[in-house]
Amino acid sequence: MERVEKQRQVGMLRLVWTVAGIIFVLDQLTKIWVVHVMDLATQLNIDVLPPYLNFRMAWNYGINFGLFSGQQDATRWVLISVALGIIVFVLVWMRRDPPGRLGLISAGLLIGGALGNVVDRVAYGAVADFLNMSCCGFDNPFAFNVADIAIFAGALGLVLFPGKKKAT
Repeated sequence: MERVEKQRQVGMLRLVWTVAGIIFVLDQLTKIWVVHVMDLATQLNIDVLPPYLNFRMAWNYGINFGLFSGQQDATRWVLISVALGIIVFVLVWMRRDPPGRLGLISAGLLIGGALGNVVDRVAYGAVADFLNMSCCGFDNPFAFNVADIAIFAGALGLVLFPGKKKAT
């Protein structure tokens, strides 16, 4: 019985890491393509399907919407530590109180996105944000990236699809 439970846990964590890996690779490939190959880092703006989709280069030294972007070097390492701490917390949560399939996928989204932004902070000192979307008369001044979408979707999924604590 214990062996079956271990195999089930390995399978669940495999799903989390598979989703995390896909998101991480997708995030990094889009950043490399848009920032370096399309040279958004120099051009700063590329209209793709205005106003619905535009690429706008934004180096985010803080958290969402540039909050806490002062003291860049100190903030950078604090945010890297926080992101890694959240990843560890989510992994422990998944082992102790595993949710269903949608919760595991959500955990993978969050972890993959967090790792993508950690790599940016280590490599560039900031997170490379480039997606900008506006619609219906609303001019969105903010940019984001694939990792940000995955983190948001993953966090929302973990709220909507939490594990079921077993009665003791």
